[in-house]
Amino acid sequence: MVKDGFGDRVMSFLIHVCLLVLGFFTFYPFWNAAVISFNSGTDTLLGGVTFWPRDLTVDNYTIVFRDARLLNGFLISVIRTLIGTVLAILATAIFAYGMTKRELIGKKLYMIMGIITMYFGGGLIPSFLLIRELGLMNTFWVMIIPGLISVYNMIIFRTFFMGLPNGLEESAKIDGCTNWGVLFRIVLPLSGPVLATLSLFTAIYHWNDWFTPSIYISNLDLLPIQTKLQQILSSNIMSEQMAQMDSAAKGHMERMKTITSKSLSMATMMVATVPVICVYPFVQKYFVKGVLIGSLKE
Repeated sequence: MVKDGFGDRVMSFLIHVCLLVLGFFTFYPFWNAAVISFNSGTDTLLGGVTFWPRDLTVDNYTIVFRDARLLNGFLISVIRTLIGTVLAILATAIFAYGMTKRELIGKKLYMIMGIITMYFGGGLIPSFLLIRELGLMNTFWVMIIPGLISVYNMIIFRTFFMGLPNGLEESAKIDGCTNWGVLFRIVLPLSGPVLATLSLFTAIYHWNDWFTPSIYISNLDLLPIQTKLQQILSSNIMSEQMAQMDSAAKGHMERMKTITSKSLSMATMMVATVPVICVYPFVQKYFVKGVLIGSLKE
């Protein structure tokens, strides 16, 4: 066994120090936001709240979970993420499986057209006019249908599908299985790592997307929590937000005296962020395996 030299140990130490520093600066903003969300708003205004809450309280979260509008936005985000992820992965996988067929007429043209959309777009105004003409304005489906197909995900799916043994499909067709049967009974069950990775990527997109609803939806009942959070953080409507709490929250006026716009916005941010963080560890092991297999196999 060859031992590392002094230079190697020094380099390894420096790399670990750099990674620790980078990790600290990456994680600290999120940690500080969580600390502020659990700290009294009036105490936060005094400054100096960094690593631990100085005046621990859950009043900020009490107000958030008593606000029916924020809870409705959270529910919309959950429904959108679930439906959007399932439909997008299903549509993209079907598209990718079709693109693996050599007998498909115009396959190269379809691929070129798809790749062009990765580099060029019509812009916001043409997209707005298209959405309006399709009748999707101010509907839930405007957050789902336009993003059904991802060319990038399709390429990863296609490359992975092409790496599967041809004998599997041939054997299935000999047994009378159709193309749909091959896809849903053989190909997709063997694509676990890629499915898990791309599903998480798609779910994160749907969960974090606030821009699409802010452009195409004016009905407040259809806005996801991310859009409502963006509106809170980018405007001075927090005072109105706090003034229009439902009757249940109005019974806690003493608690509301310690709440500020910053503390309430941090609590809302935590509610919108923590669900994704909780899901990530369960699919992390598929990341490298799924992306590398889908990208490198031919």
